[in-house]
Amino acid sequence: MNPLRRYEKIMEFLLTHKEVTVADLSQQLQVTGKTIREDLTKLEEQGLIVRVHGGAVLAHSDQFGILPSKEPLAKNRDEKTEIALKALAHINTGDIIALDGGSTTLEIARRLDDVPLTVITNDVYIISELATKNNIRLVVPGGYRVRNMLAGPEGVSYVKQLNIQKAFISATGVHLDHGLSIYTRDLIPFKRALIETALSVYAVVDHHKFGQTALRTFSTLQEISGIITDTGLPSDTIKQYDAAGVTML
Repeated sequence: MNPLRRYEKIMEFLLTHKEVTVADLSQQLQVTGKTIREDLTKLEEQGLIVRVHGGAVLAHSDQFGILPSKEPLAKNRDEKTEIALKALAHINTGDIIALDGGSTTLEIARRLDDVPLTVITNDVYIISELATKNNIRLVVPGGYRVRNMLAGPEGVSYVKQLNIQKAFISATGVHLDHGLSIYTRDLIPFKRALIETALSVYAVVDHHKFGQTALRTFSTLQEISGIITDTGLPSDTIKQYDAAGVTML
């Protein structure tokens, strides 16, 4: 297993268990303890984990672009609510939209009125939220479950056949050089399908994620129509993105 794949597996394990030991990781990944300690050092240097005696914990438990297995995240709720309200301004009755998985897109789903609208999503929390809104046509592409999200080639193939007007995409990190990034490789094909299919693509990310980079870039900033964020983003950062030709909303 190459180092990048090991880093990804370590981060996935931390997302589920919150804390890992070198011994557990060594057994899970079938490598030596020395290799695991070197991997943890690399991840700590990137600000992703914090080393503790015999193992590691997440540095920022809510920033990884997917929700935990038991319940949605509550941290930064005010920022997510602000972003959701901004996103709603871009959604009209009768639209065909896609909501990528994540806590901010879940907030959008919660605030959608029960009006004629088609929503494509791979997030089981969003599916549950919208299932009671009878006027919303809910489209679930299908696939296998990766925590709260559905992934797999069947869903990707299905999405590419749809006429999506607006897609709202989540990300772990937003960076001028590295674009939009996440950790879980399994989720990238679905995100790419939305980006390549939708007429307009909006990244919905709170200001804490700017300047951050996860393991895998899934989109350049030039591929999206704009970034919807909250008012906590410093004006100097906004100017940098504006100068790079990124539409900030």
